[in-house]
Amino acid sequence: MRGLALAALSMLLISCAMGPDYSRPDIPTSDSFRMGGEQKDLPSLANVPWWELYQDEELQKLIRIALEENKDLKRSVATVEEFAARLLVAKTDFAPQMNGTGNAPVFGSTKNFQFPGFPNPFNYYVQGNLAWELDIWGRIRRSNEAALGDLLAREENRRALILQIVGGVAQAYFDLRQFDMQLEIAKRTLQAWEESVRIAQARLRQGIINKLDLDQFEAERQNAAARIAELKRQIVQKENELSVLLGRNPSKVSRGRSLTEQVMPPVVPAGLPSDLLQRRPDVVQAEQQLAAATARIGQAKADRFPKLSITGILGVASPQLSQLVANETYFGVVGPSLAGPLFNAQILGFQQKAAEAQARQAVAQYEQTILVAFREVEDALVGVTTAREQATAQERQVNALQSALHLANLRYKGGLANYLDVLIAQRNLFDAELSLAATRRLHLVSVVQLYKALGGGWSPDGKAAGQAPVAPTPVSGQAG
Repeated sequence: MRGLALAALSMLLISCAMGPDYSRPDIPTSDSFRMGGEQKDLPSLANVPWWELYQDEELQKLIRIALEENKDLKRSVATVEEFAARLLVAKTDFAPQMNGTGNAPVFGSTKNFQFPGFPNPFNYYVQGNLAWELDIWGRIRRSNEAALGDLLAREENRRALILQIVGGVAQAYFDLRQFDMQLEIAKRTLQAWEESVRIAQARLRQGIINKLDLDQFEAERQNAAARIAELKRQIVQKENELSVLLGRNPSKVSRGRSLTEQVMPPVVPAGLPSDLLQRRPDVVQAEQQLAAATARIGQAKADRFPKLSITGILGVASPQLSQLVANETYFGVVGPSLAGPLFNAQILGFQQKAAEAQARQAVAQYEQTILVAFREVEDALVGVTTAREQATAQERQVNALQSALHLANLRYKGGLANYLDVLIAQRNLFDAELSLAATRRLHLVSVVQLYKALGGGWSPDGKAAGQAPVAPTPVSGQAG
């Protein structure tokens, strides 16, 4: 028995795993991002923890609630636990499999003992069965590599969901603050139009203007009132959207700093493009899926070869319960068994081709994920840059229009200008202020999108901010 075990161990040590070993595809990357400017030597924005990037205390509270209560994240955590258990199941294939059976006849004859020392339905017996597959072709090893890749892919999916939730809550919060600011602008504008209507009514009674002037002011007042109603609807709907991210029923959302009080870093360096391959969870997830698909090729290939196992039976059997432990009632046998495919060999060949095709799909998905990642970073970088420039220009436009409206009102009240000057100035200022609020929100959201596109929360020690370390890439065995 000892010699057989040593022989089996020797065969395992000299055997090799079939199929290709996983290696990361060679993906060419540039030295810097197209819109990265001269900041490539600065630490990436993604190294900053989210609670340092988003300094609004109310926003921080909302993000923490979402990370604890979001239902999608809870489902993702349970999925990781499921695949961790699947990996443990796969690892047990390395060990011998044993099970036991017993029998205690109650009815019928117990004298029919045809094979002394072995059980039959009329015996009292206890029997143990042993089966130990020797992983000569690496089928079990490849199966474990595939299970590990599946687990690590789900872990990266969990980390990607965390970044998505952090960014989603921040973006929804800034959207909400934009609507709040635009609502204040609309209410202020409505008051201005009401004052213009009051003045126009007085001038109409005095015969200074005609009914057309009054109707124009009244129309603009109703336009502002309609915009207020629209913004109220958008605010409630955005609060409902944010509530779902927080894992709770729709309710009012607490506010912190206004849109103009939000603090964002003046410089948002993106780092090196090559870092993105190891930082972004969706890229790492696609790579782990590719590693698992590669391992399944070897598993499918090994299934086409005979399986060598050590099997055995050990137990006691007797027609009488009182003699169950007698010497002559013991039985046992152990030896090698060989099982190989015959009529299903062609089917197994097709399964190997299917596994190879799945691996090619995983390669294409990995490459596509990287392309999307680079595009999202570039889009966010240009968004940050242009939104800042756009906001500066619009602030100057608003200042100029405020001055123009002030002069138009003075001239209109003094009888030096007609209603059109005031109407156009007020309308232009209203639109410009609403656009400026939207651009300020765009600047903040562009930073959020850049942080997310870079895999924000990643740090040089390999940990996501506030999260567990990033799992390493699985290493396959030697190719056969």
